[in-house]
Amino acid sequence: MAKEKVQRTGTNSALRDFLKSEAAGGILLMVAAALAMIVANSPLYDMYHHFLHELKGPTLSGKLGPMTPHLWINDGLMAIFFFLVGLEIKREFVDGRLNTWERRRLPVLAAAAGMIVPAIFYLVIVRDVPALYNGWAIPAATDIAFAIGVLALLGPRAPASLKLFLVTVAIVDDMGAVAIIALVYTAEINGAALLASAVILAIMYTMNRNGVLKLWPYLILSVILWYAVLMSGVHATIAGVLAALTIPIIVTPSSPDAKGSPLHRMEHAIAPWSAFFIVPIFGFANAGVSLEGIGWDQVFAPLPLGIAAGLFFGKQIGIFASVWIAVKTGFAGRLGGASWLQVYGVAMLCGIGFTMSLFIGALAFPGNELLIEEAKIGVLGGSVLSAIVGYCVLRFAPQDAQLTAGEKQDGDQLKAAL
Repeated sequence: MAKEKVQRTGTNSALRDFLKSEAAGGILLMVAAALAMIVANSPLYDMYHHFLHELKGPTLSGKLGPMTPHLWINDGLMAIFFFLVGLEIKREFVDGRLNTWERRRLPVLAAAAGMIVPAIFYLVIVRDVPALYNGWAIPAATDIAFAIGVLALLGPRAPASLKLFLVTVAIVDDMGAVAIIALVYTAEINGAALLASAVILAIMYTMNRNGVLKLWPYLILSVILWYAVLMSGVHATIAGVLAALTIPIIVTPSSPDAKGSPLHRMEHAIAPWSAFFIVPIFGFANAGVSLEGIGWDQVFAPLPLGIAAGLFFGKQIGIFASVWIAVKTGFAGRLGGASWLQVYGVAMLCGIGFTMSLFIGALAFPGNELLIEEAKIGVLGGSVLSAIVGYCVLRFAPQDAQLTAGEKQDGDQLKAAL
């Protein structure tokens, strides 16, 4: 009994630390985005734009041309972010909250609906402008760091079940976004580079299968894989996810921090750099939109309106409706300790699509600065609106003392499980 209590306490502590670190990273991301908007609408804008887009470095790929700081951030640093995403996905599916179908089905259903419905909203609004169709996936992603940052501002008003649900939906959502980037936003393919990528990946997989647990061979091959994928025409960040899936993991159901597991060690080493450096840098480099000369006509143009509507309306409708239907039909159980109004509030927070949406926006309209800027306006508008309304819903939703007896019982069961 004492051993079981220690294990549960350790798991609870690890979960709490995880949520706190995500929250801190999300708040820092908000600050970085706000700072980018301030700089972009100040006399510093020319310097900001020149540094990001006009300073030229070496040419790694003929398709990309000379590497600018903006390219290094989006194709280099973000590959590390996607590497972490891949590690989290593998951990959750092998040794975490998504390791059984019973645990997967509700977040998978919610994430799928939360990607499909926003895309429908977007396509309906831009239906008369075929040139904009390629942006359908922009409102399909949820920014886990930003959303958890908003939840952190609510403190105990957000039950643990809601935080767990948000994290698992966002992880499945990231899987969908990665698949979309790989399948949809890949243009010309270099067959030789793609073959080289496959060979490197096969070597890493073979190392895993043969019990190689040292990390340095995987890291060296990951860098080579990144360059091969960059040359292949597939977006270089996909290399991060693929490399992560080859990192060995030691399954330890009773321990959240297996010191002997290469994947766990790698994840803990990268997570702070991603949360406190890479993602904020990306936010600062991509959120800066100059509002000079922008009127209501530009704000309500089809592209920003479609993205904002997809994030704000599509996400909340898709996720909340899918959860409600799943519970009512018995497909999945309801979230313990949370009212339907709180579930709706979290569904609203899933409309914060900041990091991944900005990233996909740049891929959807390569070389078209006007459309990329309009996409940023839509992402910022939809994300901020979702954050404010979601926060208000959760801030004023009934708390535990006002829940029904059944909801309290669900909450007690959840706490015991944790």
